[in-house]
Amino acid sequence: MNMIRSAFRNPPLLTLLLVALVWIVASLSLRGFGAYGHLRYLLELAAVIGIAAAGQTLVILMGGIDLSVGAVITVTAILLPLISPAWDPTGLAGIVAALAIATGIGLMNGAGAAYLRVPPIIMTLAMATFLQGLLVIIAGGSAVTVSNPAVILLGQARPLGIPSGIILWLVVSIVDLLLVHRMPIGARFLALGANPLAARLSGVSVTRNTLVGHTLSGFFAGLAGILVLGMNRQGYVGIGDPYLLTSIAAVVLGGTSILGGRGTYAGTVPGAILLVTTTALITVVNASPGWRSIMFGTLILALLLVSGREARR
Repeated sequence: MNMIRSAFRNPPLLTLLLVALVWIVASLSLRGFGAYGHLRYLLELAAVIGIAAAGQTLVILMGGIDLSVGAVITVTAILLPLISPAWDPTGLAGIVAALAIATGIGLMNGAGAAYLRVPPIIMTLAMATFLQGLLVIIAGGSAVTVSNPAVILLGQARPLGIPSGIILWLVVSIVDLLLVHRMPIGARFLALGANPLAARLSGVSVTRNTLVGHTLSGFFAGLAGILVLGMNRQGYVGIGDPYLLTSIAAVVLGGTSILGGRGTYAGTVPGAILLVTTTALITVVNASPGWRSIMFGTLILALLLVSGREARR
């Protein structure tokens, strides 16, 4: 009983326990669900959400929401094949250029929120709308195929049997956890989310930290876009759309307060896995897309009630 109570007081642990429970029940109920190859595939899909949610976690900790994550993923997936120079046989130059563009978009979001005093949710929504229109002009309805060797390697390679996307997610997770829990900037993010006025009076720079948080969100969304491109071998308008709401849901499922000031990326990781697992279970049901959406939304609400808030004492 004490262990159950402490789990409810620890949202990341509770989300992890929910993942384990769902995996056990599904493995016993559905043939092949618990196979190593299938679980590895689910983790590979969760890696994209987890990487996109790494930046989303930082912004939400400050009390904002980045609604441009999906658009930045799409921008990266479409522009990277177009800007990769022919003289670079490794493809690394194209990756650096694409990440620079994604990071620059995040910087513009931060600048709008910090200097123009536009609420982050409005600023990022406006940016997402602008980018979607720009992509339609650039790419139209055509898909672009990637030939960048480094991108293909990232999306398809499996060193020691582990997809490279999962390895990238592990690195991102370590970096994000260090940022939040071992570096001064993480404490500043939490302070701004908990009480902006008190943080400002304590000498915390709202402008600088807003710029850094949104810039990092753009960078991580760009990484997710490169991984999506490598996994799909092509980019098209709308490829990043599914990752906007899932990146937010993964953060909240992991116990991070949507109002900011409380949370950790340690909860976002199992939150992303729980989302992908839930989607896989719903896909097994032979239902129309409309009913699948209803079921998915209902399950997310139920999971949020359980794991996305502090337990009442």
